Amino acid sequence: MSGSGEQAHIPVLYQEVLKGLQIKPGGRYIDGTLGGGGHAVGILEESSPTGRLLGIDADPAAIAVSAERLAEYGPRVTLVNANFVQLAEIASRHGFHPADGILLDLGLSSLQLAGGERGFSFQLEGPLDMRFNPHRGKPASELVNGLSATELAEILRRYGEERRAQRIAQAIVAARPIHTTRRLAEVVARAVGRRGRIHPATRTFQALRIAVNDELSALSRVLPQAVEVLAPQGRLAIISYHSLEDRLVKQFYRRESQDCICPPEVLVCRCEHRATLEIVTRKPITPSELELEANPRSRSAKLRIAARLAPRRH
Repeated sequence: MSGSGEQAHIPVLYQEVLKGLQIKPGGRYIDGTLGGGGHAVGILEESSPTGRLLGIDADPAAIAVSAERLAEYGPRVTLVNANFVQLAEIASRHGFHPADGILLDLGLSSLQLAGGERGFSFQLEGPLDMRFNPHRGKPASELVNGLSATELAEILRRYGEERRAQRIAQAIVAARPIHTTRRLAEVVARAVGRRGRIHPATRTFQALRIAVNDELSALSRVLPQAVEVLAPQGRLAIISYHSLEDRLVKQFYRRESQDCICPPEVLVCRCEHRATLEIVTRKPITPSELELEANPRSRSAKLRIAARLAPRRH
């Protein structure tokens, strides 16, 4: 998602998520990426009067904002400041195992992009931080100023799919120390030039943020937990914003919707794998023209939904 100073929280694919989760009154739902609580409000309204929501977010600021926003729902809401890699343990601890639906919105929230002090936006001046939880892990500045050009280029290629990774990495090393978002954006723009509407630093910021928060590893780890936590016929809805995330989700859904995952050359199944999911959306749901007009940040969003199959007896 691109950097922006807009402060209003606009839930991406809001109606599509609520419909896809098939929310029912009295159900138990988990929002593993709570953000500003926009989707959470819809889930609570649709599941009223007794439906419950477990909201998880690694960002303590998101928990604070959502706690205020969701206060009117009282004991129906449980909020936890943690990374969703702890999903199964948190769900069990708070009585959400099994759950009727799980949502993972993998984009940055408007809250995180609204101020420059978090370092997520190249359009706002701020420190090179980019941590979801500013009290844990290493900030992006340590990568930018500490890694070799080869190591930086590898991050830009792997997590940003940046074709000009080597040139950008060399420019960053030559310009060090770099401590602010705008300074990094300037270095990247000067190294590769500006063409088209997309800022040339977009992929660099994406790659650094993914590396800082270990996002792809976290996603790989949470997916099997989500299946484990879901009740039979429960829905898993995941919104991704770039091809690396979407590919992981798509491949996981495909694998878990098949009984046998043996290589084609194996004529008799030996894996004993059994399908755990039914794919609901054969193609990802993307924002309508109306939503794109109202919320340009949603332009790269893709929603994929799957339903938990009932376990089969051997």
